[in-house]
Amino acid sequence: MHFKDFGVIFNRNGESIERVETRSMTIELLASYDGTEVIKHTLSKNGRWGIDPDEGWSGLELVFILEGELTLFIDNQKYLLKPGDYFQTAPIKKFCYIQANVRSQFLYVSSQPVFHHYSNVVKEIKHLSIIVDEKDGYTKDHCSRIMRYSMMIGEKLQLKLKDLHILNMGSYLHDIGKIRIPDQILQKTGKLTEEEWEIIKKHPIYGKDILLDSGIPILKDAAVIVEQHHERYDGSGYPFGLKGDEIHIGAAIVAVVDSFDAMTTDRIYRKALSKEEAIEEIVRNSGTLYHPKVVQAFLSVIDGESR
Repeated sequence: MHFKDFGVIFNRNGESIERVETRSMTIELLASYDGTEVIKHTLSKNGRWGIDPDEGWSGLELVFILEGELTLFIDNQKYLLKPGDYFQTAPIKKFCYIQANVRSQFLYVSSQPVFHHYSNVVKEIKHLSIIVDEKDGYTKDHCSRIMRYSMMIGEKLQLKLKDLHILNMGSYLHDIGKIRIPDQILQKTGKLTEEEWEIIKKHPIYGKDILLDSGIPILKDAAVIVEQHHERYDGSGYPFGLKGDEIHIGAAIVAVVDSFDAMTTDRIYRKALSKEEAIEEIVRNSGTLYHPKVVQAFLSVIDGESR
């Protein structure tokens, strides 16, 4: 989830078209009149997009596939969409989730204006993502990997679509609170003092506060994942010592993937373990540090990746 700059492009008539571009998605407001908007979306392979019910919303929404191939998830049902296919709802009553199987384009038509709010949400996510990206190279690549594996595990566990959407945000931004930790502590090569370790342990709470302060519903929902991703199944984690099912399932997923990625990545204070050694460590701590069901899903995902 890396973002480029916002820009303005022009159509052949010289009229401005609002455009939002990220690495995985481009959104263009092609036309708007009397409240109706036509927004073109381009999703890269494995890019995701979703819409959900909103109190007071009564508009018509239509998605028309232009090119590529997408999978539409509604409840526990999956539908394969190809060029010329479309679906509509008026108003939307269930969360709809789309994943691009290949690079794909579709038109999203709404009878009520949404683009202004839409772009503001993306701007805030862009702002937070840039902060994560610029903190250090490890954080940027690490967060991208955590998001990818977390989503695979969430899908393996058959989480509800809304929970997958929240996991997508929370997993990428799980370390956002580290922006409030001094670099001399984060990048220290020697052993941390007790005082320094206590400062590090505050980053989940800082991250939660940052997402809550955004005021954006999806980020506020994801705050619990950010806050709890260092909790451990046996209660030995931080910041609150939660255990078992007290820990949000999204946070339990990130806890496993975060640990695995940390173990298999070179850090300034130690060399990486091999993939096999890290997997053994995760399995050894299943039921103590890590949620057993998450570990089983993780093993399935990792096994599939190795083929």
